[in-house]
Amino acid sequence: MIPSLMRVGTGILLSVGLMASSGCGGSGETLHLDVLPPQQPVQVAEPEAVKIVIEPFEDRRADKHRVGMRTHLWGGVTYFNVSGEKPGEVYAQALADRLRASGWLDRSWDVRVAPAGSAPNADIVISGQLFEFAANAKSRLFSTYISTSNKLTITARNNVDRSSTSRSLEGAQTDTVVWFSEDDVKKLMTATVKDTLDRYIADTTISQRAVRPSR
Repeated sequence: MIPSLMRVGTGILLSVGLMASSGCGGSGETLHLDVLPPQQPVQVAEPEAVKIVIEPFEDRRADKHRVGMRTHLWGGVTYFNVSGEKPGEVYAQALADRLRASGWLDRSWDVRVAPAGSAPNADIVISGQLFEFAANAKSRLFSTYISTSNKLTITARNNVDRSSTSRSLEGAQTDTVVWFSEDDVKKLMTATVKDTLDRYIADTTISQRAVRPSR
């Protein structure tokens, strides 16, 4: 009986040790994550004959050094940032990829990312302001809680009639995992970006070579 109890106790201690190790102390390093959503292009012969330029989004976050951190169970932190360390450029590229693959009206569009003011002949120029783009994780005994959020405004300027359309968007997602991996943060950040862009496409449409509200 006693040996059996000892084996059970040892097993419990080992399980606790292994699960707690997922929240061991952080070294203060920064993990750079690629959060561009993968795209599945639609089958079309040619993109629509409307030239669209997307300017890198203006980063108006209070802290531009990182997008968040993981707080470890036994102390210390690990920081998160996007690949390239410029979330505004990430959002512009993600939107361009989305429109090229399957944008308004489920069509492929002629889109490129370019610096502000470098494409005066474009039919539509899209810009944005990024106010929040955060990813945080807090390790607890037996689990890690992950949260992501963003807040931004996207503006499309139409050269055909000098009109413009703006949309303010916010999004947040959470997840709890037992065995933490940086991929868990990457997946949640990617899902947040995708959800935001999907809602922007749903809220707008193309009409007469211009971006218009869809309703």
